[in-house]
Amino acid sequence: MDDTNQISRRAFGQVVGAAAAAGTFQVLAAGPDTGQSGPSSPPSRGGSDELCEMSAVDLAARIRRKDVSAKEVMSSHLARIERVNPKVNAIVTLVADRALADAGRADEQLARGEARGVLHGLPVAHKDLVDTAGIRTTRGSRFFQDFVPTRDALIVSRIRAAGAVTLGKTNTPEFGAGSQTFNEVFGATRNPYDTTRTCGGSSGGAAVSLACGMVPIADGSDTGGSLRNPAAFCNIVGFRPSPGRVPPDSSSWSPLSVSGPMARSVADLALFLSAIAGPDPRSPLSIAEDGARFRAPLARSFKGTRIAWWKGLGGIPIEEEIRRVVDGTQKVFADMGCLVQPDEPDFTGVDDAFPTLRFAQNHAQYAPLVRQNPDWVKDTIKYEVARAEQFTGADIGRAMARQARMFDQSREFFERYDYFVLPVTQVAPFDVTTPYPTQIAGTPMATYVDWMRSCWYITFMSNPAISVPAGFTSTGLPVGVQIVGRHRNDWSVLQLAYAFEQATRHGQRRPAL
Repeated sequence: MDDTNQISRRAFGQVVGAAAAAGTFQVLAAGPDTGQSGPSSPPSRGGSDELCEMSAVDLAARIRRKDVSAKEVMSSHLARIERVNPKVNAIVTLVADRALADAGRADEQLARGEARGVLHGLPVAHKDLVDTAGIRTTRGSRFFQDFVPTRDALIVSRIRAAGAVTLGKTNTPEFGAGSQTFNEVFGATRNPYDTTRTCGGSSGGAAVSLACGMVPIADGSDTGGSLRNPAAFCNIVGFRPSPGRVPPDSSSWSPLSVSGPMARSVADLALFLSAIAGPDPRSPLSIAEDGARFRAPLARSFKGTRIAWWKGLGGIPIEEEIRRVVDGTQKVFADMGCLVQPDEPDFTGVDDAFPTLRFAQNHAQYAPLVRQNPDWVKDTIKYEVARAEQFTGADIGRAMARQARMFDQSREFFERYDYFVLPVTQVAPFDVTTPYPTQIAGTPMATYVDWMRSCWYITFMSNPAISVPAGFTSTGLPVGVQIVGRHRNDWSVLQLAYAFEQATRHGQRRPAL
């Protein structure tokens, strides 16, 4: 393997150890010029654990009925953060005083009959990649460790417009690159089911915050699996919507990267999606469909539904424990009346095409930083830049042609089937001090993204896909099942995920922290 594609174990250990040295993975406090308080030492506040375990749907309803105040809900979640976050390092910037003040204003609005939207009064944390006005946004990079934006990202604006109250930011790998959440600003985020293991990524801080009851909803983003991988590793639900369903800030035509919702249940996720989905004229891929449709009842019959069950994804290596848990769920779908048979799209050539387009797409963002101060950029990102600069126009053209064929093949595939079901990940959560798996079942991984092909093969299809809790390994680590639906049929994916969730209830098993 090319040495430029690796971060040394010594260097990675220094990143992880730096966070641990400050007190079991306590996070950095914001600078004094931001008016932010760090989660390592927020003031003690009372609160009920019951509110932290409640679903977002029930919590929103109780706030709206005035059974509980938004300020009480916020106080309970801040108390949970104070107790739990030092063990897992998920929320890396906390704005406790601002959050309490905003929650108080939400109560005042409600008293005047001015509920803002479906998320009114719900606490929320944002991935530390998206801009939040007046709240530090580091992108997990030393270049931005003191950066405080003056504007909100579009997804944040929509969340706030729906009435949710921001309490802070969740950890992410440097620039969201990779499915293991660590960086040199805050250190690593730990899996709440086993704190010696990774939580996945890149929306790792969001997944852990949800699993630990520190927030009822959290946003994330996904290129190679970043909404799905940490959801699978942390026993929560993560949805990669169709490109354009949740419009990005950029005017990119690429369908590879999307923003989306994460929650502890499919119903909570659907409620959240209803607030962030919808058209925006700034996005050329924007889907002209009101997000309100995601507030309809999720239950339906699946008798006669045709499901293609994965066969091996072209022979990529997958740990036996993952196979056992995922394949053990096939009977659940059959018992719901689904017609299940082994089949899958042809992913030949995607191994080359996806990394080519990913690395080329990221080059404009990463290359200037590598030139400015290479010591502040992790080795895997420097590898991406170096590879992108080796590509020819013909290389990128071939990758784009494969992407076009993949869309056609997916369309034809879903003329025969309603859904495609497969594992989310190829491995179970691994040691938190390992940057990424270098082998799976004895097969070497050539790059730091190769171990997530079970996710980015689906990215390349441009179809909606969800990770739902599927069970646990023999050592008690979460495993997710991935449900993929037809082109832009996001609602149908949520409905099948809901039916599976109700039949299995794996997501109700919470970590003991």
